[in-house]
Amino acid sequence: MLAPQTIETVKATAPAIQANAAAIGNRFYEMLFEKAPELRNMFNQTNQETGVQPEALAYSVYQAGANIDRLKELRPTIERIAEKHRALDVRPEHYGLVGETLLEAVEEVLGDAATPEILDAWGEAYHALADIFIQKEAVKYEEVEAARGGWTGYRPFYVAEKVPESDVITSFYLKPQDGEAIIPQQPGQYLTLQADIEGEPYTHMRHYSLSDAPNENYYRISVKREDPENGNPAGIVSNYLHRDVNEGDVLLFAAPAGEFVIETEEMPIVLISGGVGITPMMSMLNTLVQEDTKRNVTFIHAADSSKVHAMKARVEQLADTYSNIEAYTCYSAPTENDRTHRMFDKEGFIDADWLETVLPEEQADFYFCGPIPFMKVVNEILKDRGVPAERRHYEVFGPESTIE
Repeated sequence: MLAPQTIETVKATAPAIQANAAAIGNRFYEMLFEKAPELRNMFNQTNQETGVQPEALAYSVYQAGANIDRLKELRPTIERIAEKHRALDVRPEHYGLVGETLLEAVEEVLGDAATPEILDAWGEAYHALADIFIQKEAVKYEEVEAARGGWTGYRPFYVAEKVPESDVITSFYLKPQDGEAIIPQQPGQYLTLQADIEGEPYTHMRHYSLSDAPNENYYRISVKREDPENGNPAGIVSNYLHRDVNEGDVLLFAAPAGEFVIETEEMPIVLISGGVGITPMMSMLNTLVQEDTKRNVTFIHAADSSKVHAMKARVEQLADTYSNIEAYTCYSAPTENDRTHRMFDKEGFIDADWLETVLPEEQADFYFCGPIPFMKVVNEILKDRGVPAERRHYEVFGPESTIE
């Protein structure tokens, strides 16, 4: 329990953290990596270069401070971060160094405004939140280790198959090198890869959504090759996987993680994806079919064109086979062949008017995933349509961000 004065101080100074989020985040990571360069492997270095990671961190600190007196509202965020921490093998000893460095960054950026009273209050708040994470993550480690086929740390898997799905997305079928059982994932979860890449000074860690239904024999991830675009660098790990990893090669993975999973209620379900955001949706769709669901399923996917549209044939086959599944496609830049053969339902981007023509009239559960701008648009459309927060589920690729 935090003292009322501590809560008051943290809430009063949270806007100053928000106003200086980028500077605090950047300075924090500079100082952290100077103290412990080995921790670089826990963070996406491409996101570091683009500035996404530092801003996301500082914004999360602001959110924690602004809601320090009503932590129940942070439960979904805490759960999501704790899942990623377990997948990255974050341990209690990491929290002390992170907290110390974060306060040093705040003090340096805010200058004289960061009085001892303010720094003490934020220190108390940080340690209270750290204790919540440490306890929650300890339970998660115990559960995954105790489960049949579960494990902690990183386990070797060999690539049983490498299958191109589009011009930019390739699937990797992964089987355990030891031949032992694997814990079935929940549809919508992800695997975390630990990759040592020749020429790279640090180990790289990446989360990749599982893209098939749970089973006891293999995992499947489907990875988009991130090419340099709009001033952003090429994805280090995605290009490594596409270029250098072949069938028979061995990769290291943490056990499946993530809280973006299908709820069990029997109301209609709508799956909306953009680009490589289709991957967790395919896991959900294949699972619904595997379980012979009676729920009405609406599957909506947005892509540039058929050239980058992964798993299109599979979705169309399911929609043709099952009367309770409907599938729709939006292409923002269709090819002439796409137009000639009418391979899409809407040209352009998903918008509210078009969605109204394809969404079920009754209440439904909505799951969506894709680039952040795409998800912001979809979320706003659903909010305007009156869909409550508890029926709007989403997965964020990259650092924890806000969609609201």
